[in-house]
Amino acid sequence: MRTLSDYLTEQFGEKVYRLSLSSGCSCPNRDGKITSGGCTFCSAGGSGEFASAFAPIDEQIAEAKKRIARKTGAKKFIAYFQSFTNTYGDIPQLTQLYTDTIRRDEIVALSLATRPDCLGDDVMDMLCKLREYKPVWIELGLQTIHEQTAHAIHRGYDLPVFADAYHRLKQAGFEVIVHVILGLPGESEEDMLSTIRYLAALNPPLDGIKLQMLQVLSGTEMGDAYLRNPFPLMDLTEYAALVAKCAALLPDRTVIHRMTGDGPRRLLIAPLWCLDKKRVLNTIRKQLAGAES
Repeated sequence: MRTLSDYLTEQFGEKVYRLSLSSGCSCPNRDGKITSGGCTFCSAGGSGEFASAFAPIDEQIAEAKKRIARKTGAKKFIAYFQSFTNTYGDIPQLTQLYTDTIRRDEIVALSLATRPDCLGDDVMDMLCKLREYKPVWIELGLQTIHEQTAHAIHRGYDLPVFADAYHRLKQAGFEVIVHVILGLPGESEEDMLSTIRYLAALNPPLDGIKLQMLQVLSGTEMGDAYLRNPFPLMDLTEYAALVAKCAALLPDRTVIHRMTGDGPRRLLIAPLWCLDKKRVLNTIRKQLAGAES
């Protein structure tokens, strides 16, 4: 299994830390282009509660560094634009923002979370220009390959849209990271493993993956539904065992960027075991060690 920490050290020669930043973008799943409610699991912060508030980029980076100063002595950083859809906006403005970010000496790579249906030709042109400076990673929110689940969570695009975006990005030479949510309502373990098998079989091979247990958050459509009629959620032991199975299916070259998630404490309804990240990671590591022995 290839971890993010090992990969970053290989690529950049020292410890690298992500700075969570905001582009000020919205999302076509929120502004009415597709729908106005967003994905059913997505919070009002667009899954970026830990990102800096939108402000001039120098201020955001300074604030992000301050937040992580107690955790790391890193001198090199990945600029991670996480919340909402970071290729969905005014392209000249985004080009300027991302150029000002990626040209900073301490930034070694730019990582943009986005949707596969927000990668038009103008966006691809922008990304190619940015890549002339430093590596650009594109993070795609797939979550599941199953259309019934995708419809239920209001993802707003079909699987062929993802496949087309993935292949266009790889043909253009970008590093692609895919987000998967484990434990979506109605999905069996085999359904979830089918999503991983699909990603493991991609050609060109997948560069990176982020695995996350479904977190039911207050103020979301899914959170409201859960409070009315709770649906089954995995416990920590079940989740750790599933992550080990997912890891075993992935090619050796695919970097696992995330094995759990940081749920905002003030919003998390369930499962509450997600809040103890150290315990979660230790449990997953024990499962992985057992699977490898």
